[in-house]
Amino acid sequence: MLHALGIERYVTRSTAGGGVPVATLDALDLDALRDVVAACTRCGLCEGRTQTVFGVGHPAARWFVVGEAPGADEDRLGEPFVGRAGQLLNAMLAAVGLPRESVYIANVLKCRPPGNRDPQAIEVESCIGYLRRQIELVRPDLVLCVGRIAAQNLLGTDAALAKLRGQVHRLDGVPAPVVVTYHPAYLLRTPADKRKAWADLKFAREVASGTVA
Repeated sequence: MLHALGIERYVTRSTAGGGVPVATLDALDLDALRDVVAACTRCGLCEGRTQTVFGVGHPAARWFVVGEAPGADEDRLGEPFVGRAGQLLNAMLAAVGLPRESVYIANVLKCRPPGNRDPQAIEVESCIGYLRRQIELVRPDLVLCVGRIAAQNLLGTDAALAKLRGQVHRLDGVPAPVVVTYHPAYLLRTPADKRKAWADLKFAREVASGTVA
């Protein structure tokens, strides 16, 4: 009812969906974590979703791709990056020799925000632990953030995308380096920046191979 009135309900930090304490996420494997996410009611997004969008890919992928949040197609199908942006992401990965099935792909949010609006702080706070646990379980060589919102929320910064690109970032407790590039949806709207995205992908490939520290 509060959500329908546009009022954000208070959600404690000590529990995840279904009353699962956040600390217990550390004991979950990917299958168990998927079940917890599917039942999550930590923020109001649960009330408008068709289904949660947990993530897909190889459970021991070398690259872990992080997007912002599910869109309409993802909410309907339960898989991230399945529309035109997903097709472009597949092409981007293929350009550096990585078929989609060889990477792991997940979003900061597991439920679609209404009208594809930007994630709210309480939604990110409620969901980011799931993403971090996914990264811990997959243990990739590289985390690739696509888009400003994904990068800012994962890295905990308000820096512009232009300042985040071309650098190696680090997450506390996560050995894998983080590299940032453009979101495929942005590149569909601004194809002139595809050349910059290609430079980012080549940089990411060098970082993942250990050529760049």
